[in-house]
Amino acid sequence: MTLKDKRLNLESRIFKLESAVVAFSGGIDSTLVLAVANKVLSGRVLAVTAKSDSVPERELHAAQELTQALGINHKIIRTEEMSSPEYLKNPANRCYYCKSELYAKLAIVSSQYKITNILNGINLDDLGDHRPGITAAKEAGIVSPLVESQLNKQDVRNLAREMGLSNWKKPALACLSSRIPYGQPVTTKKLSMIDEAEEVFLAEGFKEVRVRHYGNMARIELLKTEIPSLMKNGLYEKTINRLKKIGFQKVTIDPEGYRSGNLNEALDLNSQPT
Repeated sequence: MTLKDKRLNLESRIFKLESAVVAFSGGIDSTLVLAVANKVLSGRVLAVTAKSDSVPERELHAAQELTQALGINHKIIRTEEMSSPEYLKNPANRCYYCKSELYAKLAIVSSQYKITNILNGINLDDLGDHRPGITAAKEAGIVSPLVESQLNKQDVRNLAREMGLSNWKKPALACLSSRIPYGQPVTTKKLSMIDEAEEVFLAEGFKEVRVRHYGNMARIELLKTEIPSLMKNGLYEKTINRLKKIGFQKVTIDPEGYRSGNLNEALDLNSQPT
């Protein structure tokens, strides 16, 4: 199937829904779903973004700017996954509890606006990864139009570029809780430390960064090509001192560099709940 065929299929599937609430994170996947829905549904679409301790404020602002630029109605709702004891225990299926909470809140919104369809941005590549949130989506009856139209991540970026979406090159993101190793409790303080530490690197111009929280130690993941930049002009010492002021007693740089889903490498996925 060509990219054009996939685009037409995506448009056709969403058009049949008549109206939609889109779970909008501000990432490129949900942005594409939102933009296509807005196009084929003649504006009968509502973008909804979750606000919680595990979502950096910068991402909320970016989501707001995107919807304003696209001229799409946007609603920010508060989700309460931090009230779930199971979520706070940080099991390997932590995302299931987060997404279940999100979809429950989206169901309330869709009922208020009399919209029966809720869409997410799961793409075909996500099905091959450890994504417990997909189970929550299926249980809640969420529509995944990118999967249904056989779009993988590269397809999404190519289509987004064709449509002129400003964030078509935006790096993949994950919530701040994903920086805490499974089995180590999620706390508001840890999330705040991670957010503040990552902001230090982003402010210095690094494109992708993950600050993994290991108790008193922070392990920094940067793109391999950007690690040498950290070692120039005293920047390494400067950033280390900033992270220590945040509360980390020890800071290490991962020589293997940033890679998505790093903490999943330790999982035996065949034995994990989904």
